[in-house]
Amino acid sequence: MRILLATTNQGKIAEVREIMGERLIEVAGLIDSASTEEIETGSTFAENALLKARYYHRTSGLPTVADDSGLEVEALGGLGIYSARYGGPGTSDAGRIAMLLDEMKDLSDRHRRARFICAAAVVWEGGERVFLDEVRGVILKEARGGNGFGYDPVFFYEPLGKTFAELTPSEKAEVSHRGRAVRRLAGWLSDSGLLDTPRSDDRIVTTAD
Repeated sequence: MRILLATTNQGKIAEVREIMGERLIEVAGLIDSASTEEIETGSTFAENALLKARYYHRTSGLPTVADDSGLEVEALGGLGIYSARYGGPGTSDAGRIAMLLDEMKDLSDRHRRARFICAAAVVWEGGERVFLDEVRGVILKEARGGNGFGYDPVFFYEPLGKTFAELTPSEKAEVSHRGRAVRRLAGWLSDSGLLDTPRSDDRIVTTAD
């Protein structure tokens, strides 16, 4: 089985390939020149994931998976769907982390709660489906670890006593918001037979724990 993953983010592609590979689903990413930013006009993670998946399904003809995810920090009222754009165009991951830590520098530990949220959508000829999941943690006062991407170096996952950037790819895939959502999507794809027999009467279903 082969699907298109609507992203050029190599970190996301590697994470999703590892999960989908367990189900013998082959994943192809977008070419580097492609962009999804102008497509992300929704007001929720689920809307943005569907917008991206619909667009690239139309252009490719392949069953298409897209995710939209972000960081919500309780004390800041949540960065939400705009967390990837925090700091403005051209800001690097390191730059966004530096800005976040500076904005939170005076907050005590009990005010540093945060969560990552992910909506993973799949669109095929005749239907679409969305899976939602999240993971809760704490924003540290300095970055730790060299793996992952985005806000991973400052997102501390208490059950494992590590930041997401200190986890191995397999560890992160097991516990992360994206890993959880995509694993459920992959299981549903494999079990449903959808990639073999798409049905014209399928409707949008948003699934969350």
